[in-house]
Amino acid sequence: MRKTPVDTGFAERLLQIALDGGADEAEVYATLSRNLSVEVKDRLIDTLEKSDTIGYSLRIFKDKRLGFSYSTDPGELTAVAARAIEASKFTEPDDANELPSPSGFSDVSVYDASISSLEETAAVDMIVAMESAALDSDRRITKTRNASGSFSVGQTRIMNSKGIDFEFTSSACSAHIMAVAEQSGESQMGWDYQGSRFLGDMTVELIGRTAASRALEMLGAEKMAPLRGFVLLDSAVAAEFIGILASALSSDAVRKRKSMLAGKIGESVISPRLNLVDSGILAGKLGSRPVDAEGVATTEKTLIEKGVLRGFIYNTYNARKDNVASTGNAVRGGFTGLPGVGPGNIFLAPTSKEFSKDISGLIGMVDNGIYVTETMGMHTANPISGEYSVGVTGLKIEGGTLARPIKEAVISGNILKLFGSIVMIGDESRFYGNIKSSHLLAEDIDISG
Repeated sequence: MRKTPVDTGFAERLLQIALDGGADEAEVYATLSRNLSVEVKDRLIDTLEKSDTIGYSLRIFKDKRLGFSYSTDPGELTAVAARAIEASKFTEPDDANELPSPSGFSDVSVYDASISSLEETAAVDMIVAMESAALDSDRRITKTRNASGSFSVGQTRIMNSKGIDFEFTSSACSAHIMAVAEQSGESQMGWDYQGSRFLGDMTVELIGRTAASRALEMLGAEKMAPLRGFVLLDSAVAAEFIGILASALSSDAVRKRKSMLAGKIGESVISPRLNLVDSGILAGKLGSRPVDAEGVATTEKTLIEKGVLRGFIYNTYNARKDNVASTGNAVRGGFTGLPGVGPGNIFLAPTSKEFSKDISGLIGMVDNGIYVTETMGMHTANPISGEYSVGVTGLKIEGGTLARPIKEAVISGNILKLFGSIVMIGDESRFYGNIKSSHLLAEDIDISG
């Protein structure tokens, strides 16, 4: 039987070819994956795609110079090794170019066999059920867009010449829908999404109903007068802001002075009522895995404690640059790329239960403000300065109750100041990809109409 790149013998052979060819250190990163994608429209299949992807890469260091090559052909071992060694001749030597040594692994569950055995008809039925839940929720929901789902299973093997050899199987599933509500010539859209490594975490009917509810609540939206006051961020919106903050915690961004948190270790950077945690060891979550993309064990760490910045996330290269240990945060976009730095699962948590309320309690704290349910232009936020100015829609809050839908408002300021102004956090949370988020209540925010 022909060996695949995730087999032990295949990786060993490629490592040996590289070392025999002159590499001082070598690493094989190999993946084998199956994916099923479904999109429906009007309760019928619109698109059904199945794909199998196989590939591997070789990273070598020779005289502290980096060489890299990859292929999808298991028969190209010798050519891949030769290309990587040749490429190293054209890179600069760097003392931080060194592969990690074995550090064990985290015993975290990231595979669900029910995704592997999922039949196409069952996958289609799930997405049809999601769309039907949206369409049947109210006669004003007239259509949907992007009612889609994805189901995948993959194997990953990481082996290097310093003794790391780890293979694991993981799964993932996700579903997304956008619902359109129409009334009196007006049209509004609402969306929802869920993703997990476990199929049982997916509640597709809830996704459809939530998207419909978000569209319906915006019917009749009006502009509002400018004010400076409370802003309650929906968990989905809060996740977008957390994502920008998370990017600033990358040691690579910090080293390149592309982070708003550069030089702030030990300083208070957000509200003292908050901790920010990065974890790669939460069962079933999309940011979890037993080892990172270099074979280093994943961990959980508090990066911001009671508002004070305690540290950054690292892969091996950046850790050596700063003379610290890798935090197990090496990530790759696939076998065609070199390892970078990225979070596992990242989330804010209150430092005490007294800083947490349910959604009705949060709304009840606001005499005059806005509940933001969607943003536009978040990509324009500056990750270096932290400045942002984004369009928002949502619901006006008056006297502790939701008053009316609003549109075309703008909130602006500095992201660190925004998180510094958080006075309360929701007691319920959900994941958006690898970001777990709750509702966040911030005070003294500029809101323009």
